[in-house]
Amino acid sequence: MEADQRILLAEDSADDVLLTRIAFRKARLANRLEVVGDGEEAIAYFRGTGRFADRKRFPIPILLLLDLNMPKVTGFEFLLWFRQKRAFQEVPVAILTSSEHDPYAARAFELGANSFLVKPPDAETLLALVQRLHAGWKIVPERELLEPEL
Repeated sequence: MEADQRILLAEDSADDVLLTRIAFRKARLANRLEVVGDGEEAIAYFRGTGRFADRKRFPIPILLLLDLNMPKVTGFEFLLWFRQKRAFQEVPVAILTSSEHDPYAARAFELGANSFLVKPPDAETLLALVQRLHAGWKIVPERELLEPEL
């Protein structure tokens, strides 16, 4: 597992981005968190256009954390575009929502979401969520990078 494997967060709330960064830091994840603020930027990231043209600097992420309520291109519109692209079929998408009873969950799964995660209200709760992600996706804790392979 390489430490440069990225996780992309598509989120327009600066507060939620900050909480996520804090949780990733506290979880000591080696994976770099890239952030885009709306659906148009998420498309540009995956297309490798504009400021994301350098694939060495902005590789295809191993996981996408996606907010549904983004400006310009919504999470639903992005998912519809994203899952039509063969090159991205293997990238898991976890939808971030503010409620356990989100009425849009079924639609998100229909469009190809792999998981539906409730946005925690604080950094400590988000930290617990991020630590649980280790089991579901290829997220690398820093300590594993220091241990020799057997």
